[in-house]
Amino acid sequence: LHLKFLNKMGLFSFIKDAGAKIFGGKKRAEAEAAKKAAADEAAREVAEQRQDEYEERKGAELENLVNVTWGLGIENLNVEVEDDTAIVYGSTSSRSNKEKAVLVCGNVEGIATVDDRIELVQSAERTTADDTPESTFYTVQAGDTLSKISKEVYGSGGRYNEIFEANRPMLSHPDKIYVGQVLRIPNA
Repeated sequence: LHLKFLNKMGLFSFIKDAGAKIFGGKKRAEAEAAKKAAADEAAREVAEQRQDEYEERKGAELENLVNVTWGLGIENLNVEVEDDTAIVYGSTSSRSNKEKAVLVCGNVEGIATVDDRIELVQSAERTTADDTPESTFYTVQAGDTLSKISKEVYGSGGRYNEIFEANRPMLSHPDKIYVGQVLRIPNA
């Protein structure tokens, strides 16, 4: 008997459900896929829970900064953090303290946006809510000083102390500002 071998390549057809069961079969593959999907879902839930706990801690820390560290006295203060956004709730009769609370929350690493939901209310001592004009906000650039900002905003560098006072207690010294920091600029 003489067999002739051909060096021919090609596509060969087989019956896929017949032969050695080395892969464990279709049911095993489905079971493994389901097991992996369940593990992935459990991991996602754990990660989500950890993120929620982290954001709750960040909110509590921001609340502490606003009312304990800086003593701004925002009533019923609640800060919720969602990703890089701080949502600030509460009430105050002081526009200055409302604006400072926003700055305290926003000038924190990891916070890109502050959603200000603090209500400006009438106090017992006043017959109307604080009618002080809203301040403008300024983001510190490289090379800025309070004097330079004052000259740009008010036309005189000598009024830098007004900006410094408007940002106390967040600023401890007029020379201690940093690039990216947002400052309150009281209206002239």
